[in-house]
Amino acid sequence: MRRWIRRRQGPDRGPVCLHRSRIYILPTGLGLAFAAMLLAMLLGALNYGNNLGLGLVFLLAALALVAMQACHRNLESVTVSEAGTEPPFAGGEAIFRVTLTNPSNAARHDLALATPALEEAPVSLPATGEAIVALRLPARRRGLVRLDRIEIATRHPFGLFRAWAVVHPQLHCLVYPRPVDRAPFPPPTPGGAAGGRASRGVEDFAGLKDYHPGDPPRHIAWKAHARGGELLVKEFSGTTAPEPVFDLDATTGADLEERLATIARWILDADAAGQVFGLRLPGLEIPPQPGPRQRQRCLAALAGFEAPVTVDA
Repeated sequence: MRRWIRRRQGPDRGPVCLHRSRIYILPTGLGLAFAAMLLAMLLGALNYGNNLGLGLVFLLAALALVAMQACHRNLESVTVSEAGTEPPFAGGEAIFRVTLTNPSNAARHDLALATPALEEAPVSLPATGEAIVALRLPARRRGLVRLDRIEIATRHPFGLFRAWAVVHPQLHCLVYPRPVDRAPFPPPTPGGAAGGRASRGVEDFAGLKDYHPGDPPRHIAWKAHARGGELLVKEFSGTTAPEPVFDLDATTGADLEERLATIARWILDADAAGQVFGLRLPGLEIPPQPGPRQRQRCLAALAGFEAPVTVDA
């Protein structure tokens, strides 16, 4: 059935509105037991000629039909859209955020999102409101994790029927290599083609300068900014040190994953210390830069270096 649904709908790009043609509905186990009970009641009422029993059977059957319609309408017109991802380290959980939007004036109750590797995550939508659901998938190894299938289901109001719709959003999330616990810094490596640059020391306060994007947040003069001044950055004078460029060829390890894990530890330690650093891989070189974007750029390069692709479908 999953393969047939995928051939019928194809991949979904952008926000997806759940029209009635995309919604499937079947009775649940409770619904089948309810139908068997109605059949037994109908046979008993006919056998004994009990008009009140027949009226009760027809009343309960009408209630089931109304419940089926309400269950189907609980999903209809709900819009599903991507809300971003959160890259993890290998061994953690990849987080895919999905936004559910309700354009109707009626609230939507007891919706549940699920993937092939994740149990249902319940959510309810207020009238003309929206909700963000985080789908967490295990990230066992570095690389690219793709989420190709999301199922949205509901059993509201009485649990007699289950209506569901399938979305194929083509979401993907990078998984960074899991860093080793400890790794001593490598010997200084020139940071550029001209022999590297020298970074400022952090021993003695030398003054203030204008803030520029990429300056370490811990060097911002917050007190001066709180007095109503411009955003300034503290300058320090002291001994200079070369900006490190972490080179894959300078690492040692049993295999590629262990060597990448060592570089990941170097990147995290350098970023925590506010250092300017770069990265050198075969066929790729990232020059030394400051700031959190450099950390993300270097970790993403490690994640994609000869990385496999994991598809959750």
